[in-house]
Amino acid sequence: MAENFAIFQASTGDGDVVGEIHAESWKAAYIDFFDPTFFAEAVRNRRGKWHDMLANRKDTLLLAALAGRPLTFSYFGSSPTRPGWAELFGFYSHPDAWGTGSAGALMVASLSRLREDGFGGVHLWTLRDTPQSRRFYAKSGFTESGTVRGHDFGDGNPIEQVEYELTLS
Repeated sequence: MAENFAIFQASTGDGDVVGEIHAESWKAAYIDFFDPTFFAEAVRNRRGKWHDMLANRKDTLLLAALAGRPLTFSYFGSSPTRPGWAELFGFYSHPDAWGTGSAGALMVASLSRLREDGFGGVHLWTLRDTPQSRRFYAKSGFTESGTVRGHDFGDGNPIEQVEYELTLS
């Protein structure tokens, strides 16, 4: 049975809910990648940073809600490295949403929005050692670009990320 998800653009008042999704998804998916003290602070930062991000309104943040509860967010905008392309800066689901289809519904809506906005393609970075996210992006039509980078989340220990891309035109 397919669920019906409400997809909508986040407003400045959605900072707490976006922060909750971001923090809880990090707690479930990334705990093994970081020192516990750094990780606790990183989770706190993700919980609190979205009020300013949403007030900035530079990029787009869409939410998917089930029964009125936002569970998944997609954060994207113009790519800083690929002219004419977008970058998916963040795509996170609350663990309560895993397996519900909210991520798939939101990805379809996000790609539709990117096409409407005239982008020729979209790329993203995900941790190399997160098979769940890598399967999701491949299922959503993305392919690996072949580019890998080390990304430092602020603890001085770069973690390998893999780039995925999707042509939209």
